Amino acid sequence: MSEGKSPAAMRARTPAAAARPGPITASLAVVLPDEPVPVRLMNTIWADRLGVHDALTTAGNLRAWLSAIHLDVGQQAPGPGELELFRALRDALRCLAALLTGDTRPAAASATTGIAQAVAHVNDAAAQALSWPQLAYQEGQLHLATAGHATPTRRALSSVAHQSIDLLTSEDRVKLRACNAPGCVLYFVKDHPRREWCSAACGNRARAARHYQRHHKKPPGK
Repeated sequence: MSEGKSPAAMRARTPAAAARPGPITASLAVVLPDEPVPVRLMNTIWADRLGVHDALTTAGNLRAWLSAIHLDVGQQAPGPGELELFRALRDALRCLAALLTGDTRPAAASATTGIAQAVAHVNDAAAQALSWPQLAYQEGQLHLATAGHATPTRRALSSVAHQSIDLLTSEDRVKLRACNAPGCVLYFVKDHPRREWCSAACGNRARAARHYQRHHKKPPGK
């Protein structure tokens, strides 16, 4: 989702692989909030008239994003390397989304370029929170419980990775789309036959760009 700008200004873009740091704000935390969680992670790379931005550059950014998607990690701050694990998962998902959607947007190019590397990052994230069933006895009843040694942030990472695997291998994978509105670098799941853009704003921008091109074409030979 990006703000409107002239077609000429949209041509030059910093690719997502070299996105500028951009603190996550209240508006960014809920960008396309109806999208599946894996797509929302992909969309922590976003764009506006200043260029492409990365909303996951600090541990605070990560905690804010996890809170926005209702994955509670409690009071424990992300530990060493955990932010990097989320960023690696995000970049891997953007790489795989580009594969599935045929996305050739230069500005949306992922920092992860190899499919095998992307698959490995997703699988590594999924394995960060190994757990096992436990039998618990409370208030006179037997209950199923889960035990494990992962931190809350790694459990959240594993949960997002599991959801990502489900999305990328389910029938819904064919509904995944890259938004091709001018300047946009977001992805979305096409939940309606007539939906072609990530948002109404991007749809308006795309129609405006088409109108501009139709009315500013040079006659042949000019």
